[in-house]
Amino acid sequence: MSFKKSIYILLIFISFSAKASFILLPMDETTQQNHLKAYGITYWCLDRNYKASWLLNYRGGSFLLPDAEEIRKECKIRGVSFEILSDGEEARILEEISSPSQNMETVVLEKAPKIAVYTPKGKQPWDDAVTLVLTFAEIPFTPIYDEEVLSDQLLLYDWLHLHHEDFTGQYGKFYGAYKNAPWYIEQKKDAEALATKLGYPKVSQEKGAVAKKIRDFVIGGGFMFAMCSATDSFDIALAADGVDICEAMFDGDASDANYQSKMNYNNSFAFKDFILERRPEQYEFSDIDMTSKRRILMDKDYFTLMEFSAKWDPIPSMLCQNHTQLVKGFMGQTTSFDVALIKSNILVMGTCELNGEARYIHGEKGKGMFTFYGGHDPEDFQHQVGDAPTVLDLHPNSPGYRLILNNVLFPAAKKKKQKT
Repeated sequence: MSFKKSIYILLIFISFSAKASFILLPMDETTQQNHLKAYGITYWCLDRNYKASWLLNYRGGSFLLPDAEEIRKECKIRGVSFEILSDGEEARILEEISSPSQNMETVVLEKAPKIAVYTPKGKQPWDDAVTLVLTFAEIPFTPIYDEEVLSDQLLLYDWLHLHHEDFTGQYGKFYGAYKNAPWYIEQKKDAEALATKLGYPKVSQEKGAVAKKIRDFVIGGGFMFAMCSATDSFDIALAADGVDICEAMFDGDASDANYQSKMNYNNSFAFKDFILERRPEQYEFSDIDMTSKRRILMDKDYFTLMEFSAKWDPIPSMLCQNHTQLVKGFMGQTTSFDVALIKSNILVMGTCELNGEARYIHGEKGKGMFTFYGGHDPEDFQHQVGDAPTVLDLHPNSPGYRLILNNVLFPAAKKKKQKT
């Protein structure tokens, strides 16, 4: 009896000592079957106060989580590949990462960021790549629009996304092609009614006020991520503060004479010295965008992510985590940025080798940070009005969409003093 009892105790001891302590979500190209949902699992863990670490440049930017039955179960439900690690295996990985010879770093993720998406009421998730991927990854977000922004509700959030928006009051410059389309007429009418309701005589003034509230959100310590036309139209609205750049078909009266000379580039976040597109029928805001200047065939359209030192520059390293450095290009109203018009303090994180255009840039403003990402939908090369929505079940390993989710998780990182 005592012999059996001692064997039983020994078995219990062995089972405890062999018990796994960690879950690794590998993010390399060959192992992870659903990269996008892996971000959702990590967010889910943070939301439940589990500790998590982002292993920069380790197997494509893997996530390290504590071992818990509910985390394993959630990974299985969502189809996310995971590996079970013992204490010893985890220690060996962290030791490898900490070696000065390795361009890797461990970043502790502290809390799930509160996410807001600036989007008009009734907009479908597939109208916007970020709401699409947040929905797919099962990361919760709150849609907000002008009323919420102007009543200082941005203070409730850590992270704000802007997509295919026009902050200049020119209704997306759709006038030339769609001025007689019922949706364009309705959109213009709705925008004017909202501006009036909020106490502004013009849509351009109301949108300018929204842009300034968003600017203040970033200066105060918020994270802002913009794609497509929200990037340049946001900066143009800030530079044109107090100047009428809208022609009569947009706001009922003529634009200011010589408005180009009145631009204040000190007000903009990322861009300088840009020339505005005066023609109302032209589907373009300024020469910041490279869409009409680029001559790149679809099968040659790729951009390269820059390589940063994970230990010395953890912020851009986080934002560039991927299982490939070469990302398929995609178009938008604002596809990419002319590097000659980017301010010198802005970090270019992704460029197209063929023409040197910038696709992915990052900067700081006050206590906060912002990232601008050119293009409309990373898995729809030339998105047209009325096109069918992208089905992310067909693109669970999309490198272009991973860049969006890097920005979503980025505010969760424990703040470390910059070494550079």
